[in-house]
Amino acid sequence: MPPEPPADPASAPVAADALAPVATIVLPCYNEEAHVLLEIQRITKAMDDDGMPYELLAIDDASTDDTLAVLRGAEEQYPHLRVVGFRRNGGSGTVRRIGTQMARGQIVVWTDADMTYENDRIPELVRVLLEDDSYDQVVGARTTEEGTHKVLRVPAKFVIRKVAEVLAKQRIPDLNSGLRAFRKDVSLPYLRLLPPGFSCVTTITLAFLCNQHDVKYVPTSYAKRAGTSKFHFVKDAYRYILQVLRMVMYFEPLRVLMPLALFLFGLGFVKAVVDMVRHPFYFPANTVLLLVSGLLVGAVALLADLVVRSRDDGAGQPR
Repeated sequence: MPPEPPADPASAPVAADALAPVATIVLPCYNEEAHVLLEIQRITKAMDDDGMPYELLAIDDASTDDTLAVLRGAEEQYPHLRVVGFRRNGGSGTVRRIGTQMARGQIVVWTDADMTYENDRIPELVRVLLEDDSYDQVVGARTTEEGTHKVLRVPAKFVIRKVAEVLAKQRIPDLNSGLRAFRKDVSLPYLRLLPPGFSCVTTITLAFLCNQHDVKYVPTSYAKRAGTSKFHFVKDAYRYILQVLRMVMYFEPLRVLMPLALFLFGLGFVKAVVDMVRHPFYFPANTVLLLVSGLLVGAVALLADLVVRSRDDGAGQPR
């Protein structure tokens, strides 16, 4: 009886790849000891019922309570759970950036551990990307607002979202939803742009939209938050607005600066005509200032656009 042929060496990597997770769920945790275990149970049940290979990456952002201890205990019970503990608080943006870099799955899911999002629908979001390669990101677009400072947040977020839609030239049902799934390889060039705070979700949305990566929005509900909110309205709203302008400036500076340049120059030109009629060949200093300001802002806009177009850093290059 002839000996069996040696195993094909190429079969080993295939088997190893078959065990690799398809999706990595990044779960930032900061002072969530009272409910993080419930969130882990909900996510793992949904993923186990679906049967998709996955990993749940729970990152404790230097919590001051027993969140890390709860996570360590859960790690022994849930085989798909990986726990990472930060020694210093880095913010949700830092957690999501590092979690995405550590992810072993081709699809990365961002969500929160405060029981607000429909995390049992995570398999649905991932399946959209697996079944339709024309989309690079799927966002759970919230249909209600249950956050703190609701009276102030709703109109403020509406105005900021509309500004972002004008600058991005696309409709954005939810600019800063914390529940989303995206392709890891597409996101890598943009991770270094993520700020450390809550604006990271806005950043990844605008980065994809401004670079022709299609984003699908799936309506989801939004429950009342468990625990204490880490959102500070004045400070975080200010950073939120700055981040929207920063991201569009990074990819499309002409959309921000050129309208201002044309407005200033046009206003100066009209005023110059009126001055010429009223006082021939006399132009007040404010007329000259308007014209020169328009020219300067326009020159800066063109220079910024030239820098963006000549940039070869991986970001800003649609696939």
